[in-house]
This record gives sequence, structure tokens and C-alpha cells, in this order.
Amino acid sequence: PDDFESLYALVSELRSDKTAPVDSDGAEALTDSKDPVTFRYQTLIALMLSSQTKDAMVGQAMRKMQAHEGGLTIDNIDSMNEETLKGLIYGVGFHNNKTTYIKKATAAYFPQELGDIPNSASGLCDLSGVGPKMAHIVMSIAWNEVTGIGVDTHMHRIFNILKWVKSNNPEQTRVQLESWLPKSKWDKINLLWVGFGQE
Repeated sequence: PDDFESLYALVSELRSDKTAPVDSDGAEALTDSKDPVTFRYQTLIALMLSSQTKDAMVGQAMRKMQAHEGGLTIDNIDSMNEETLKGLIYGVGFHNNKTTYIKKATAAYFPQELGDIPNSASGLCDLSGVGPKMAHIVMSIAWNEVTGIGVDTHMHRIFNILKWVKSNNPEQTRVQLESWLPKSKWDKINLLWVGFGQE
């Protein structure tokens, strides 16, 4: 689109102070571990919690899990009962479903033999409660691999209003964006525009 570069530069400038809730309570900011496996696991959990939930509530739930005895680790969540986990994430949207998704994912995909989260977007999408948006963001943050653009409903709406895409849902928006947006911007556009919408 003709206006893309100028609008992208303007939004980048407006977001340079990084004061939106996503900057302090988004998945990029919520891990507390230097251990690579735990870092990746916490990134996935933060994104699983983020659906239909304000960033501040995701941040609160993540900090509760991290402060709980044993911390937010694969082994600890695997051995934790569902009621305890449900209490820790109470307040996030659909916390009952997310408790089940987190427990299933932890038990099925992270046994000691494997010991890590899936390292592909398709593998992540096989997890209950994880769709393409989350999978692409997890791949970027956790594995430092850009596999696609994470498009949420806010981005879908704004990009249609700007006429950068003509789509009916976020997944169509993602496909259309990826057809023309330089790949060097794929991993930045979600945080940039989500934060812009929050400010």
C-alpha cells in the first residue's frame, strides 16, 4: 500500500516510549527464567493465557504462577492439580478451559524425554487452545524464528480500515499481510500495532 511506510514510521515513533500494557505484561515481558526451556515454556503459557484477556490480567496470573512454590516450570505445572492451577489463573478469560489446555499440553508434549515445547508453528497449533496467531508469536519469542505474523482481531480491524488488506478474519489478514509486508517486519508488527491500539 502507498501509505504503509509513512504510517508504519509514524506508529513506530508514537510507540517509541513503550508505555502500553503489552510492553509490561505481554508475553515478551513475562518470563522470569534464564533457562532456555523454562523461558520457552513460560512464553507459551503467557500466550495461552492471553486469548480474550487483558494484558494486565495475564501479567498478574503469570506472576502468581511464578511465585507459587516450585515456580512456573514444566515439572511443577505437570504435578500441580487442576484446582490449584485454576486458582492461580483465576481472572483470565475462560480460565477453566485454559486450565485444561495448559494441563493437557504440559502432560502430552513436555514429558521428561522431550522436555521442551514444540519447535514449529504446526506443532504448536496441535496444542488445544493454541491457534496460528499464538503459534507464530511463540516461534518468534521462544525460538527466535519468524514463521508468520501474529494477527489479532484489533490488527485485523485496523488493517482493513486502512485498506492494507480486504479480509474477513485475522487468518485471512495474516495471509494477505505476509504476501506484501517485508519479512523483516513480521516479528515486530504485532507488538507495534497492539501497543498502538492500547495507547
